[in-house]
Amino acid sequence: MSHRNSSMPGPSLWCVITLVVFGNMMAGLGPAFCAKPDMASISLPPGFSIQIYAAVPGARSMALGAKGTIFVGTRDEGKVYAVSGKDPGNITVQVIASGLTEPNGVAFRDGDLYVADVDKILRFHDIESHLNDPSIPERVPASLPSDRHHGWRYIAFGPDGKLYIPVGAPCNACRRDPPYNTIQRLDIATGQQEVFARGIRNTVGFDWHPLTGELWFTENGRDWLGDNTPPDSLNRAPVPGLDFGFPFCNAGQPDPEFGKDADCSRYAPNAAHIQAHSAALGMKFYAGNMFPQAYRNSIFIAEHGSWNRSTPVGYRVAVATINTDGTARYEPFATGWLQGKSAWGRPVDVLVMPDGALLVSDDRAGLLYRITYR
Repeated sequence: MSHRNSSMPGPSLWCVITLVVFGNMMAGLGPAFCAKPDMASISLPPGFSIQIYAAVPGARSMALGAKGTIFVGTRDEGKVYAVSGKDPGNITVQVIASGLTEPNGVAFRDGDLYVADVDKILRFHDIESHLNDPSIPERVPASLPSDRHHGWRYIAFGPDGKLYIPVGAPCNACRRDPPYNTIQRLDIATGQQEVFARGIRNTVGFDWHPLTGELWFTENGRDWLGDNTPPDSLNRAPVPGLDFGFPFCNAGQPDPEFGKDADCSRYAPNAAHIQAHSAALGMKFYAGNMFPQAYRNSIFIAEHGSWNRSTPVGYRVAVATINTDGTARYEPFATGWLQGKSAWGRPVDVLVMPDGALLVSDDRAGLLYRITYR
């Protein structure tokens, strides 16, 4: 059985409400946002419920501040938002940076907000004390290419205190030397930058296991090899220096263009395969106390959805349960943004809140959702 709940105003009223409440923030957002969010169509396991938490145009990656502020990056909007408040009916959403280039990635550490802006990392000092008047950001020394193809970056600080920054392939499939096809690791204090993992087409989501400290990340497979090939993947990098095979191998299989003679067994294996073109993006380990124990240390993953598959897939939130051998069991958790061949929303990222609730960002509907369990 699936649990369905929540209702919203009709499409016209929804547009009026959001335009009045958020004013200029809606400018240029387009009709996709004004389509009625069909919350009643979202299915969850029994006991779970979902509600709209805040309207945030183009909402993508999220990071949580020390004082409870949720920082939200975007792509086409070129803005970074701060979302404040605990009651979904009384939330403040404000722009704290604009005019940026695909500022998808946001990370928070020691009071400062870090924003990934394609070829640079920006740092906003003591941001939660200056939400109404943010300081001019400082540019953090980092060597990053300016390619726009896969140039929107997900960033996060690891248990080692270093900032992890992916540099994807500047193409659908091609051979490039590092820093392309890697996850970079940057020491903010010294400016030292190194390759942590390589052979990765593109990742827009990663997190560290709460118990082992191992890095896990999602990876999007290449396009134009058919509806079901190659799959996206969930990967595990317990140590630095691993090579995951791209572009020579895709999910353990030789690439027909670059890997005709490749021995794919020499590369790091995938922990789980995900339906091709699902576009698995943001992910977080669940270390909260609200959800049932079965979800503890599992991974919630946002699937942005396919754009070139004959039958659309993705557009949902999945959960991966880790097995003792380092593989993972992968299954849907929240579905319903995709209705037939049309999707009214596209999940991008997930964030575990201090109370154990799970936030989900959606850049098509321009919303943050809050999933809770009772």
